[in-house]
Amino acid sequence: MIYVDLRNSDFYDDAQVLIKSFYPRMQTSLLKDDSRLTDEDTVIYADTSMCEGVSKKEAHDRFKKNLYLKLQGDTGKNLPWGYLTGVRPSKIAYSMLEAGNSDEEIMSEFEEKHFVSHDKAELAMQVAKTEKKILEDIDYTNGYSIYIGIPFCPTTCLYCSFTSYSLAANRSKVDLYLDALVKEMRFVADRMKGRRLDTVYFGGGTPTTLEPEQLDRLLNELEADFDMSTVKELTVEAGRPDSVTVQKLEVLKKHGVDRISINPQTMNDKTLEIIGRRHSATQVEEAFKLARSVGFDNINMDIILGLPGEGINELRYTLDKIKELKPESLTVHSLAIKRAAALNIWREKYENLKFENSDETVSLAQKYAGDIGCMPYYMYRQKNMAGNLENVGYSVPGKECIYNILIMEEKQTIIAMGAGASTKAVFDADQPSPRIERVENVKDLTSYISRIDEMIERKRIFFDNNML
Repeated sequence: MIYVDLRNSDFYDDAQVLIKSFYPRMQTSLLKDDSRLTDEDTVIYADTSMCEGVSKKEAHDRFKKNLYLKLQGDTGKNLPWGYLTGVRPSKIAYSMLEAGNSDEEIMSEFEEKHFVSHDKAELAMQVAKTEKKILEDIDYTNGYSIYIGIPFCPTTCLYCSFTSYSLAANRSKVDLYLDALVKEMRFVADRMKGRRLDTVYFGGGTPTTLEPEQLDRLLNELEADFDMSTVKELTVEAGRPDSVTVQKLEVLKKHGVDRISINPQTMNDKTLEIIGRRHSATQVEEAFKLARSVGFDNINMDIILGLPGEGINELRYTLDKIKELKPESLTVHSLAIKRAAALNIWREKYENLKFENSDETVSLAQKYAGDIGCMPYYMYRQKNMAGNLENVGYSVPGKECIYNILIMEEKQTIIAMGAGASTKAVFDADQPSPRIERVENVKDLTSYISRIDEMIERKRIFFDNNML
């Protein structure tokens, strides 16, 4: 256990993220009583004296810089992202591009101020330039996007902390869930009438756990409720290959779905078994080829770096298999173990498994993405990520996911529906610091179904208060 000796607990979150980055897989806690310390415990003193008499933003920046230099000296390590702890590093570059800063000034901001490596600074700037070019064709201030959550999965993955429920255990609730979801969709459509809808994203869970007739019902409802004539992109995650059938793919195609995800996470069967994905790598290939045969020409595949038991050789095998399939986009995640994930809850059970991620693995994934013609177009980071690295979306030019860019750069209001869905309204999107407000639905499946009128009322009040 690492204890943080901190005189001002307002800085604990900053301290925890940085300490976990230098000491992955170690638990941290705020030091409250040093009489209980054991010889196996470590205490890190985090000075806050330099944070007095300045703005809150500057205080946190000074604190992180000072603690980073201390931990760097203690460990001899340099973190690839320096002391940046935010989830959207490319947003710094994007804002500076909008303000007219030069490439040199942007690189200096990353490298000299935040101690970011040259390669990561270049990545952030490249992503920001691509995003800016794509969003120039989107009137994101006047338009909006929607997210529709389907919280069912064949099984729950070991690392997952999203709102998802086993289909086998909750099959009887699926139609009740869709009844509630349709009610929410009708309210949103009525309230947003007259506004231009830009993108639609069905996420989860796994939307393709729904039966063909359920998918058909949901997409018919979407078309009946919303004006789809302005929609630039309609994405449905078909993330689990064991949920994909030709009948479901034909339903998606019939309704104009133009982008899907078929996500292996890894192409190593042993790892798939460990992480609770009860399908094989062969099924991934079969689902991908099935989607191609139905006519899908914009398929994304997700992989995760740093999965338990995997190293560079396992990653190379996965990338070789994906290279053969040649998807239009490849999203590369670095494993982030959230508190709600089984991998964290059952930490002791998995303590003997290795969790490896490094610049070498990230660079290898980037090389393979380039080999299939994909360039980085969006990026984000999470707390507790293996190697303190990043998630990057790579895409063939022209096949980028607009929704991903909008949500990462917080450029457009995205209204989210379904259990655990979080609506994010963006105001003054063309300003350097737009105002962002959120309204959330309950995560629990049964509660969402039984309290759907309350969820709608939350949105009604939110929309009224914010003049949406």
